[in-house]
Amino acid sequence: MIQKKRQPSPWYQQPSCLLVLSTLVLGVIVGLSSMLLALFLEVIEQCFLHFGETAQVPAPTGTPALIRLLSVFAGGVIAAGIWWFLRTKTTPTVSIKSALAGEKMPFWQTMVHVLTQIFYVGTGGSIGRELAPREAGAVLAQQWSALLERLHWTSLSTEDKRLLMTAAAGAGFAGIYIAPLTGMFFSVEVLYKKFSLKTVGVSLTMATIAMLMGALVKGFQPYYLLNDVRFSMSSVVFVLVLAPLSGLAGGWFRKCFQWAEQHQTKNGQILWQLPLAALLTGIVAYFFPEIMGNGRALAQFAMNSSHWDIIGVLVLGALLKVIVTVLTIRSGASGGTLTPSIAIGSALGAVLGFFLSGWVPGMTIGQGAVLGAGTLLAASQQAPLMAMFMLIEITHLDGSAILPLAIGILIASTVSRRVLQTKTSKKD
Repeated sequence: MIQKKRQPSPWYQQPSCLLVLSTLVLGVIVGLSSMLLALFLEVIEQCFLHFGETAQVPAPTGTPALIRLLSVFAGGVIAAGIWWFLRTKTTPTVSIKSALAGEKMPFWQTMVHVLTQIFYVGTGGSIGRELAPREAGAVLAQQWSALLERLHWTSLSTEDKRLLMTAAAGAGFAGIYIAPLTGMFFSVEVLYKKFSLKTVGVSLTMATIAMLMGALVKGFQPYYLLNDVRFSMSSVVFVLVLAPLSGLAGGWFRKCFQWAEQHQTKNGQILWQLPLAALLTGIVAYFFPEIMGNGRALAQFAMNSSHWDIIGVLVLGALLKVIVTVLTIRSGASGGTLTPSIAIGSALGAVLGFFLSGWVPGMTIGQGAVLGAGTLLAASQQAPLMAMFMLIEITHLDGSAILPLAIGILIASTVSRRVLQTKTSKKD
């Protein structure tokens, strides 16, 4: 009996072609989702705080103090109710890490979860907004892979599906912060943990497309504004003092975040714990509006600092930002920790800059804040490449900053790793 030869798959179903097609399609879809999330954030800020966030005005300083307090508290009450319902009455959401291990992210629950994160940040909640677009990207990638299977386009391997998911998560970040290199490094350094021409090509292409989509709303302006963009060689001396401190602080900060996530409230107690954390945030925001949101305002405040009389404000602001952010996560809120890390690092760098600027010729307080942001971010996230390129992209850093930033990130990451390993070994 003569067997018929199996017909070859159409060109568009070949593994390499299908991966290219998926990269392009997901770049557009994820970029569109990031663009819509950015618009949603603007709507919430206008409705609750009567405030339009920009790099020039990153904090709702013009909003009456009582409105700031009530906005955060109301946001906490509403977000607590939504998260309680999602976690106890529906299929629970799945983290990106679990999704990469093979679990399915429920689509509608995840999208509501994503919108709730943006909503709470928009009302003034102290949490990063960058987790939301990453989760949106990951779930959209899963849905795309499922669609291909329903169409019987099944030539994508399991590893290619994982790559698309990590690339989509990074692209979500790139679309929000207009930072394609950061999105790519988040994908391959933090999530996929494998550098190759294929992983970098897919991730960078998708992140670039998503960035272009996001730029339709946000433009190509820097996320943080710098007064002094030209770094002198003497800043290397400054960063040699700063980096070990950032490494210690970043390691400690990471442990605080991990503790809060491990003990996070997921049952009915969120209905009172998160509103209580929101009330605390609102009371602080009554007097210090820079504490609100993802930390952009505090970081910008540090980068613009130039007078001795605000050292106490920066120290207090950094401590309060740590406290309210950790309590917010512990009380049940979901969100990112990248931009809060930048805020705390900026305050640390600015304070040290006040003391050392007279000893380091050409060094300014704002430059100290930038170096503090990059070094503490790298230390707290244990992702040196992502941290370095994130600071370059979101502040449009001059090339003269690369050397001190790179040296500082290397030292801070090493110190932080030693701190984390020491604490882990003591537990064991």
